Amino acid sequence: MDTGFWTKIHGAATHFPIALTLCSGAFDIVGFAVGNRPIGRDLNAAGYWAMILGALGSLPAVVSGLVMTKGIVLGHGAVRMHHLFAWPAFALLVALATWRIMLGCQAPRSTFTGYLTAVVIAAGLISAAGYWGGEMLVAR
Repeated sequence: MDTGFWTKIHGAATHFPIALTLCSGAFDIVGFAVGNRPIGRDLNAAGYWAMILGALGSLPAVVSGLVMTKGIVLGHGAVRMHHLFAWPAFALLVALATWRIMLGCQAPRSTFTGYLTAVVIAAGLISAAGYWGGEMLVAR
């Protein structure tokens, strides 16, 4: 298969984890602010599922990216910048999804602030990875 095929697959697959991570963070932050009211619980449930699906959606993005780069993990130039953000974002997404699965939709408020901080960091990392991925397209 030509690299154009994998470029299209990678481009399509990357949008899901980016959008779902940002949505998960927004749902969880608002749900945390609202508290233990029904809408807060619903927002936390939406944040839970968005994080799980975002982490699962990052797998095809990573696999297609590795196929495109022929297994080169860092590279140089814009690819290197993309990977410097993508790999930590991927690791953090998997860790956050694992944490949410282990604690369920209603995690204790005392530990949830640390989780929210990590989600904001993950959202920043995945957004930066997306930016540098877009820069690679512009550079062509």
